[in-house]
Amino acid sequence: EVVERENGRDTHGLIAQLRSGDAEQRRWAARDLAGCGEAAGVMGERLVADTDPRVRDALLTSLSATPGEATVNALLPLLRSEDAVLRNGAIEALAEMPQAVAPRVATLLRDADADVRIFTVNILGLLKHPRVEEWLIAVLMHDGDVNTVGTAIDALAEVGTAAALP
Repeated sequence: EVVERENGRDTHGLIAQLRSGDAEQRRWAARDLAGCGEAAGVMGERLVADTDPRVRDALLTSLSATPGEATVNALLPLLRSEDAVLRNGAIEALAEMPQAVAPRVATLLRDADADVRIFTVNILGLLKHPRVEEWLIAVLMHDGDVNTVGTAIDALAEVGTAAALP
């Protein structure tokens, strides 16, 4: 049996399906948008709005496969989310895009919210970037929040070198 598609398989059609299809259609649309930087903002919006865990998982996977400024902009607000699943998914996705995240690290480490700084340190513990150790040492030297510093010590214990010992 041939079924007519309501939306095309191009970016605009997939975005329409992501916004209006049933859960299975939204999940497939999310998967098919992987790597599409043009859709990163919409995927970020849908990640917050959609309640189906399978759709959210597909959105996080697709956003992880779409590194860039638009994806970082879509995921960073989730560091402030009360939804631990979304927040942890954002941390894991951001950790997969070191070049896109790196320009934002210094600002994130100065955020007024200690939780955002802690989540940034969590990202750094996973981030494959040559400045990770430098950033973590800076947290030890300058952050006044004991929990942020403790998280940085834990991360340095995993990724640090002898340079971090002093």
